[in-house]
Amino acid sequence: MILEYTCENYKSIKEKVTFSMLASKDSSFENLLIPFNGIFINKMASIYGANGSGKTSFIESLSFLRMLICKSNNHQPGDKIRQFPHKLSLQETPTSYMIQFVIENVRYAYGLSYTTEHIISEYLYYFPNGKQAKIFDRNLETLTFGERFKREFEAILNFSKPNKLFLSVSANYSSVKEAEIVFLFFKEDLIFYPLAPEVNNWLEYSIERLTNEPYIKSLFVKFMNSIECPVKNINTTFETAKITPEMFPTNIPTPIKELITGANLQEARIIEAKLDYGTFSVDLNEESKGIQKLFEVFCPIIDIVLKDKILIWDEIETSLHPLIVNEILRFVLHGKKDSMSQLIFTTHDTNLLDLTRFRRDQIWFTQLTPSRSSDLYSLAELKNVRKDENISKGYFSGKYGAIPFIHNPLKFPLEEE
Repeated sequence: MILEYTCENYKSIKEKVTFSMLASKDSSFENLLIPFNGIFINKMASIYGANGSGKTSFIESLSFLRMLICKSNNHQPGDKIRQFPHKLSLQETPTSYMIQFVIENVRYAYGLSYTTEHIISEYLYYFPNGKQAKIFDRNLETLTFGERFKREFEAILNFSKPNKLFLSVSANYSSVKEAEIVFLFFKEDLIFYPLAPEVNNWLEYSIERLTNEPYIKSLFVKFMNSIECPVKNINTTFETAKITPEMFPTNIPTPIKELITGANLQEARIIEAKLDYGTFSVDLNEESKGIQKLFEVFCPIIDIVLKDKILIWDEIETSLHPLIVNEILRFVLHGKKDSMSQLIFTTHDTNLLDLTRFRRDQIWFTQLTPSRSSDLYSLAELKNVRKDENISKGYFSGKYGAIPFIHNPLKFPLEEE
């Protein structure tokens, strides 16, 4: 569960921006908040902004932090650390991240600052029993450790390198539980859509679940019926079979078939899905993009909700009807009792700018400053926003910023006078 995230000097983000899932004093929809040690956490947040204002840069910054943590231990001596600084930043300006989150009901705080050459600073603290305690703190090559972890971490100091994050090193080479579960939080609990290239195909995952778990299939059929898609059943196949020449189309030459079947690729996955409407069936690849996308995302969303993970979705409305998006949001909010799962998404769908459905601290905006740097702020930070205000209308009028201003619109017809 994310509490707060800060980023500086990543792509369009030049100056420090801070995003928070902490609930404000707003009393709206308090029953949908997650209680934690006397404070309350939002389960959902939306981010609006003009094209090019930094919505995707913000999402990508968190995805890149995840990748950096997961891959850092693979860095060889002399390898540069990948960095995507703001175009107007001075050379050697570090990129910085700070994030606070909750795992197994314990709060953690992790941060780092780096350039392409080396890690400048890095720290990991946690708060057992609500009190801050150090796990490790790093300043260039100097590392200090909390008393509980000193012996374990000193034994792996030889694995620490200027271009490696100590979090990655400690998770791989020590038996410190806290380092491992923080590493796994980034590796397994932060889920990004669209998927990163190295992530397994969600469609395959969904078809496998639908094939092997009748409960998931039943739930999906009910969901499809709830959005007026009258599916009676879903027939899926997910199996591994040995590759034989007979599996190839007849127009492929025999020597090519023999070459492929004689290679190391001896097995292939057979993945099929058909939607049974009672009087006829339709292959999934013949369905609309919207139905195909629902097939792709529904089972992973179930997994995210049931296992209290965090889904970070760029442009949630792509290929989906607004009412279907609304059903997905309702599932995240209500799909599991006492769920600690979270959904953070970017969107241009102004139907969701509605204070009868969302709290003010759940609505965020990105906007470019005069220095071409992305700013990030929530509706709760703006003054004079009433609870009964028409947020969509105010957004289009420019009251909250974060919209494109077309100063010199094209004249039509386009022919010169």
